[in-house]
Amino acid sequence: MRVISNPNMSVNLLIKSFKLHQKHFICSTNYVQPNTTKKKQEKLTNTHTHKKSVENQVIFYKNVVLIITSWLLIFTITTCLGANNIDDYNNNSNNNKEGVIVTIRGATSIAKTDDNFICATLDWWPSTKCDYGHCPWSNSSILHLDLDNKILHKVLKAFNNIRLRIGGSLQDQVFYNVGTTEGQCRDFSKSSEGLFGFDNGCLRMERWDKLAKLFNETGAKITFGLNALVGRVKIKGDDLFVGDWNSQNAQDFIQYNLLKGYNIDSYELGNELCGSGVSARVEAKQYAKDMITLKQVMKGLYPDPKTRPKVLGPGGFYDEEWFNTFLQESGPYVVDGLTHHIYNLGAGVDKELINRVQDPYYLSQIAQTYKDVAKAVDRFGPWSQAWVGESGGAYNSGGKDVSDTFADGFWYLDQLGMTSTFNHKVFCRQALIGGNYALLNTTTFIPNPDYYGALLWDRLMGNNVLATTHNGSPYLRAYSHCSKTQQGVSVMLINMSNSTTFTVSLMNDFNFFPDPSMSTKDLEMQQREEYHLTPKNGNIQSQVVLLNGKTLRVNQSFDIPELKPKFVNTTSPIRVQPQSFVFATITNFHAPVCVKS
Repeated sequence: MRVISNPNMSVNLLIKSFKLHQKHFICSTNYVQPNTTKKKQEKLTNTHTHKKSVENQVIFYKNVVLIITSWLLIFTITTCLGANNIDDYNNNSNNNKEGVIVTIRGATSIAKTDDNFICATLDWWPSTKCDYGHCPWSNSSILHLDLDNKILHKVLKAFNNIRLRIGGSLQDQVFYNVGTTEGQCRDFSKSSEGLFGFDNGCLRMERWDKLAKLFNETGAKITFGLNALVGRVKIKGDDLFVGDWNSQNAQDFIQYNLLKGYNIDSYELGNELCGSGVSARVEAKQYAKDMITLKQVMKGLYPDPKTRPKVLGPGGFYDEEWFNTFLQESGPYVVDGLTHHIYNLGAGVDKELINRVQDPYYLSQIAQTYKDVAKAVDRFGPWSQAWVGESGGAYNSGGKDVSDTFADGFWYLDQLGMTSTFNHKVFCRQALIGGNYALLNTTTFIPNPDYYGALLWDRLMGNNVLATTHNGSPYLRAYSHCSKTQQGVSVMLINMSNSTTFTVSLMNDFNFFPDPSMSTKDLEMQQREEYHLTPKNGNIQSQVVLLNGKTLRVNQSFDIPELKPKFVNTTSPIRVQPQSFVFATITNFHAPVCVKS
């Protein structure tokens, strides 16, 4: 597909460009005025006429309409898949097709992510954690996970230092068997008196040493969630906990890690205690006071700011007044990361879950929260960063037969793209393993489909986020970043439609792409990498995913399959099948902010 948008280009040059590249062209055209609604978009073909006007000059060349305008006009030419004319194209069509122009503005970035944007959680839930008659956690708990599992090691190593967040609902009931708290160390057990139906648990340092060994061997970056309820008293008849946080056990644990040489990237204080809380809550001013205490502990143990772990919080659901008060009361350079949680799909048992993950209008509703958190950081904590500290889509362990299938990728990949545009540095997926929403099968450790989407993002999408828009259906999502390791840009396209194939052309904000002055020979040498993810047998509730038509599966040696791209000429459109995801890297795309020295 060719995209022509330069109002100053001469007619002769335009036709010359068309002659050079016509074998890549398609026979139908879309004529789209920028910033118009879809209803106002006008379809043009060689069988249509166009009103004469002072502003528009229309030229017909070999059944293709070439349009020159005195204002920016976007013109697309779409391939007929071997058809010789419009009638052949329409007669040969078996499903809906829509040509779309994706515009990438590469002069500057609109946001930046952390190097370790992709993050997954490890939770404390024991095997007796059940929801809706199912108990999907098995032995995935931090205390019982099989750390010698060969697949576990390899799925972590496949990433470029994946971030793991250790925490979850039970973290505010965990004691660390070190220092003044050494002694009897018990596992979690059912209790009607405890939070979430469990009493306190304990982390033995022998177990922690084994976990630290795993993290070191796989290159994982660790965020550890601390118990923030130690020393507080619960108000009778209320979820409110009052009093100062007793930091001694946390300090002993942090000091243990320092003495052992364990490299902990960051510590997070408490889990879901902000706002109205989840089973427990702490007032914003009190929490700010406790965060200052944690920062002082860090400064005392790590005098050098370059080696000092970051301090994060509050690790809960966004509440504007609570978050703003916390940032103002804690003051400058205390909290390094403002973490919040997202479960925007509803309960895991909700029958509408399968529809919500494919509904772009529903998925877009959470964008306001991302915007508000980013705004809070800008206004009250510019020294800090916005993080999604936990997100599983559907709460209460996720949705059975949805959260662990290909379908969940519509939600997950869209959230990765969306949060990055709102300047969030990290997105932690609940969970690496455990529950229905895990990246790995809880019993076999075999990767679920979302694992491969996360891995492709980690390998292809760089830190610089680019403004990306398109003129097509809302069921097509498009996100672009500077490529992670190569020149140019990487694009992620999500087709939520079950019937429409999108043929996507890319355009930059300078003129168009690719350069029409290039010779045919040069153009034919330019190729992009494409990675197409589709579900087995077209069933979006399958747990098996295909990459470029080939099944992704762990082999007998427990190796993660290679993620090999297919190479496509850059002048042809990107074809996005219904209900599929596409990553593409275009090294010759002109984006100044992406130029690597």
